[in-house]
Amino acid sequence: MTTPRSELLAGIKAELPIAVGVTPFGLIYGVLALAAGLPPALAQAMSAIVFAGSAQFIGVQLIGVGAATAVLWFTTAIVNLRHMLYSASLTSHVRDLPARWRWLLAYLLTDEAYVMAILHYQDTQKPAAHKHWYFLGTGLTLWTFWQASTAVGIFLGAQVPVGWSLDFTLALTFIGLIVPTLAKRPHLAAALTAGLVAVLTYAWPYKLGLLAAALAGILIGLWQEVRA
Repeated sequence: MTTPRSELLAGIKAELPIAVGVTPFGLIYGVLALAAGLPPALAQAMSAIVFAGSAQFIGVQLIGVGAATAVLWFTTAIVNLRHMLYSASLTSHVRDLPARWRWLLAYLLTDEAYVMAILHYQDTQKPAAHKHWYFLGTGLTLWTFWQASTAVGIFLGAQVPVGWSLDFTLALTFIGLIVPTLAKRPHLAAALTAGLVAVLTYAWPYKLGLLAAALAGILIGLWQEVRA
């Protein structure tokens, strides 16, 4: 039998290695936010309110070049559309939770938290009663590391040598997240398709290539599921 406490601690433990890998990404965001002209308090507030690394990176870059507000909103919205796909796949697992739980988990939903949570939900060997506490543990762990690393980037980041190129850790983190999920042929086909389309559409404006890659991956994955 599991308990809320055991599930919460298990979620924290599972997310810790990923959160550590994301830390340099948060540090770099803090540095870029200041370089774009954001006051420290506003840069930190963006991490707390938006809490979406890729959207924050794109947002501060657009702010830095003086992009129109409408362009800023549209671009970050397109980048974050993938969260709708995450939410759709989690619906069957959280639909019976109280509204306060669904709102909290929706706020904490990130790429990294989603991967760990959906794998846990799909593990039929474990009771489902308290799995939302596991989800909470993953989300809170990443949130804590993200806020802390952003603060370090804001207040100490100027001392980090540019030559360290810490941004490469983001790609490594996502590779580490996706590889364990590629156990079935449809999953592998979807991942390869999405990756190829993302490369081919890299130059599309407003990051629309990411949306095209996601849709292409979904379609190919569904096609493979039907064939199987």
